[in-house]
Amino acid sequence: MAFVVRLRSVLVFAIASTCLGTAPATAAQSYLGMDRNDYPGDANMQALRRTFAFTGYWLNNPPGADQNSWKLKRVALQAMGYGFLILFNGREYKELKASGNAAGVGTHDATAAVQAAYAEGFPLNAIIFLDQEQGGRMLPEQRAYIHAWVDGVGKSGYRAGVYCSGIAFRESPKVSIITANDIRENAGKREIHFFISNDQCPPSPGCAYRTTVPAPNGSGLAFAEVWQYAQSPRRPEVTAACRRTYAPDGNCYPPGVAPSSGLHVDVDTADSADPSRGGTH
Repeated sequence: MAFVVRLRSVLVFAIASTCLGTAPATAAQSYLGMDRNDYPGDANMQALRRTFAFTGYWLNNPPGADQNSWKLKRVALQAMGYGFLILFNGREYKELKASGNAAGVGTHDATAAVQAAYAEGFPLNAIIFLDQEQGGRMLPEQRAYIHAWVDGVGKSGYRAGVYCSGIAFRESPKVSIITANDIRENAGKREIHFFISNDQCPPSPGCAYRTTVPAPNGSGLAFAEVWQYAQSPRRPEVTAACRRTYAPDGNCYPPGVAPSSGLHVDVDTADSADPSRGGTH
């Protein structure tokens, strides 16, 4: 029997930019990023650029939202020097089951993601990450949806990625499932790029901004290209060992940002300053 567990959503930003005006990365270099569902405003994004190099960018309404405040912000953000982590909010199991045609929904959503990416001016070959909010072993409807979405995006000239959990979920006393492994091992020959969520301490350092940016494979998965290692608010069940790195209200704030501002973030690291390769020149 498969179990479905809730995973919180994200966005991202990182620490220097290759195609956006800063020094090129070396093979060992990683880049710091942050993400939010709500756009912080142009002035805040300009200030946050002192810390972060890339930003998550929603193509549709983020989880739990009835509008997308990131729409039409790409040009301004690139002018500030940001790279991009392009995100598309996917469907949950209940909706896929009720549809009776999960693959058809996946194809429809792939078309919507591609059209939105093109309308925002993201170049072909950029990676669009499907936000897979539920974890554990994927049920048949979820697998059909993901595969159809990946196939549809791939045929368009863009590339497909998935944001999902990298934390082991205990399916039974003897069996644990990591969502990212489950998706990857059942993808066939499909090319899928992975944005991994693992805020469990360890391996996560918590809400920490260190001189040396942790590498994405520090998530515990060697194939991770992006790692979300801190969330706002923190999840007490997995962050007890690093709780003091978070603000008293449980959120993660960038350096120099007061909790009273409400400008909390999720923190990520990537192997590129433009992890979706979404910058234009």
